[in-house]
Amino acid sequence: MKTLVLFYSTYGHIYKMAEAIAEGAREVAGNEVVIKRVPETLPPALLDQIGATQAQKAFEHIPVARPEELTEYDNIVFGTPTRYGNLCGQMQAFMDSTGGLWARGALVGKVGSVFVSTATQHGGQETTIRSFHTELLHHGFVIVGLPYAWQGQMGHEEVTGGTPYGASTVAGGQGERQPSANELEGARFQGRHTSEIASKLARS
Repeated sequence: MKTLVLFYSTYGHIYKMAEAIAEGAREVAGNEVVIKRVPETLPPALLDQIGATQAQKAFEHIPVARPEELTEYDNIVFGTPTRYGNLCGQMQAFMDSTGGLWARGALVGKVGSVFVSTATQHGGQETTIRSFHTELLHHGFVIVGLPYAWQGQMGHEEVTGGTPYGASTVAGGQGERQPSANELEGARFQGRHTSEIASKLARS
């Protein structure tokens, strides 16, 4: 079985969550886990202007995915920052390029899941994941979220991401807040959970 963790990250928050997703996925026996990113669409000058160039050096070693590669995986977990309650432009551009896969039904029956980040606690985490789910449904994915079996989303002692739709983190208005231990644990749970379901489907 093969799992792809596919992400876009501006300042590294989603990259850290992607690593945690992959850690959890690797706990499932026989699971080959790959992390890739989608192409950057912003010009270098703008990345410099918003202070992202230096931050992105932390994951510049991660290979860039091509849409055709998605057919190689049984389980794909997508990570995106939120833009006005929806996918970021980079991830949307990648998904817009999968029309040929849709036309062939090439992704039907694969497991799909989503994790996100927002600047604020109520910045559209759930709407972004649900919007992404719509696209996955058009492709025929079997959608998996982050069930309440993960108890980390039940507490209210701290500011934390984590929704039944998928793992999430709060980045702060200036990107100053890093994913918390609880948020990373939710991501690990999601990576493991989606892979377990994909494994069961592969054996059925």
